[in-house]
Amino acid sequence: MTLRVAMAQVNSTVGDLIGNVAKIRKFLAEAKSCGADLVVFPELAVTGYPPQDLLLENGFVEKNKRALEEMIRGNDVDVAGVVGFVDYEGKDLYNAAAIFNRNKLVGVIYKTLLPTYDVFDEDRYFKPSKEIAPINVTVNGKTIKLGVEICEDLWDSSYDVKVTDLLAEKGAELIVNISASPFLVGKTLERNRLLQEKSTKKGVPIFYVNLVGGQDELVFDGQSMAVDKLGNLIALGRQFEEDLVITDIDLGKGVAKKIESPVRNKTQEMFGAIVLGIRDYFMKAGFEKAVVGMSGGIDSSVTACIAVEALGKENVIGVSMPSRFSSDHSRTDAEQLAENLGICFVQVGIQEVVDSYRRSLEEPLEQLRNCFGTKKEDDDPVADENIQPRARGNLLMDISNRLKTLKILVLNTGNKTEIALGYCTLYGDMAGGIGALGDVSKLEVYKLAEYVNKKADKQVIPQSVLEKKPSPELKECQFDPFDFDVVSPLVDEIIENRRSKQDLIKMGYPKEAVEDTYKRVRNSEYKRRQATPCIKITPKAFGIGWKMPMINKYKG
Repeated sequence: MTLRVAMAQVNSTVGDLIGNVAKIRKFLAEAKSCGADLVVFPELAVTGYPPQDLLLENGFVEKNKRALEEMIRGNDVDVAGVVGFVDYEGKDLYNAAAIFNRNKLVGVIYKTLLPTYDVFDEDRYFKPSKEIAPINVTVNGKTIKLGVEICEDLWDSSYDVKVTDLLAEKGAELIVNISASPFLVGKTLERNRLLQEKSTKKGVPIFYVNLVGGQDELVFDGQSMAVDKLGNLIALGRQFEEDLVITDIDLGKGVAKKIESPVRNKTQEMFGAIVLGIRDYFMKAGFEKAVVGMSGGIDSSVTACIAVEALGKENVIGVSMPSRFSSDHSRTDAEQLAENLGICFVQVGIQEVVDSYRRSLEEPLEQLRNCFGTKKEDDDPVADENIQPRARGNLLMDISNRLKTLKILVLNTGNKTEIALGYCTLYGDMAGGIGALGDVSKLEVYKLAEYVNKKADKQVIPQSVLEKKPSPELKECQFDPFDFDVVSPLVDEIIENRRSKQDLIKMGYPKEAVEDTYKRVRNSEYKRRQATPCIKITPKAFGIGWKMPMINKYKG
């Protein structure tokens, strides 16, 4: 028997039950027009993923189930389908998959393995499945044993229960895995490897259907894929786009036509993931335009390019905010980039604001010194430096608030290395609605800049931006106090691999750099708790999956 399977790689929005169900209906009809026998949708396609504490809202779970049931009852498309939703029994919630055939519900399968690590917190909400078995589904007059599993059920290396193996051992002729697997660089290869391992071990084809789109900090890359029982790749969905992937498979033989896996480019994938994350964050939150503070530096330059790619040049506003410490090349580099991108660009000098701020505080500060017996020479000079980024942050926020009919959101430009080190100003350059580079190391930012120019086949980001020594330009002759060739990978080892100081020194990092970096990372948690959320593209990002105490005396 030849079965035509459609993998419906859709972009659901959390909480948009009506919109999500409408999208499911649309893809069902499209799949039928392509002659599909079975259409498979991602995990929690009805609610969007992850619904988090919406699951605790009165009525939300009931409405999601009702929306699914109404969709199935009204379905006149003659195909079988699998779609993710939230089911319940009494007070117990289940991450579930509904299996239906035209307008009849055939059965419901519950997720067995509930991930509770990094960005996942499913044990907080769901109960695990109590039984694992294939379900009988009639397609074209023939009944097939369909194994249905949900996301983590495939990733079983650290679990005692092996869902895929059990489904195969109980006679599943085909296994479908409905998933909401966030993007990480290189994860596609890992998924492919796992599918090959499972399919060849048990001699069963596996279809893996992944969500696509941005949701808060997370990006789901799609790239749904299928392998036959020999482990051959037989289908692959588009990356970072909705897709309907049609595949014919001979169920009797368990094989299908093999396809080649595309060549991967790490920097290209990072850029694509961030662009999708920014685009969906703006669209789903109801914003249309981004305002970017453009200093002429590498971070703001790359952020502006990402914004243009995500939103279109007509929807990006560049703002240069020089002070008396801003160099001529910083001003001209920002202006040149804006011209190259074709975006609206304005310049707002901040020196008058900074001077006024300082004058306003002179008398109150002197009163405080007298009250506590301190002297002006004891003041921290960094306070004067911090006035400048705070003035800039306020100006950007004012632009976004004041021009309300334009629906503007401030796009933060900070990178992961500097956020880790606390080398950023609270309520200043940390301002924004979403961060483009908050999970991108300083060295990777340069690679993204080079990719932007290569992709455009011209010098979009001026060469001087790539070559200049990084500087916040908050005082005379100031440059960043780090050797980023050392500190950037050092931060990645601390954050992503949780290396101790002893580990890092054994790896060859200078002891002084290790001590200083480790201290800065530990002392900056209070800043990160108040930081702009950022698009997650690495195994460990700040934000939803980073859970460290602000008060932390552990020395490492």
